[in-house]
Amino acid sequence: MFIFKLTYKKPLAEVERFLAAHREFLDRFYQAGKLVVSGPREPRVGGVILCNAATEAEAREIIAQDPFFVEEIADYEVTQFHATKHCVDNFLNGLE
Repeated sequence: MFIFKLTYKKPLAEVERFLAAHREFLDRFYQAGKLVVSGPREPRVGGVILCNAATEAEAREIIAQDPFFVEEIADYEVTQFHATKHCVDNFLNGLE
């Protein structure tokens, strides 16, 4: 598993220009079973994506297809971790 922490490096007006394309990217990888959860950070300075990639190389291949990456809208911090515990009910109850 990987956490992608995005930090915008362009003004929000520029982020908004590419938001629809970014959401299409997210939808494609949700359908492929590679993304688990995503959303904006608070305050809105970037976002967070939880990715179920097998390797860091695969995770970076996914990032390379994000319009926010292609258009240099955001920087990406990639953190690998090994999920050893989870509670789906607690997770689902926390979603708005």
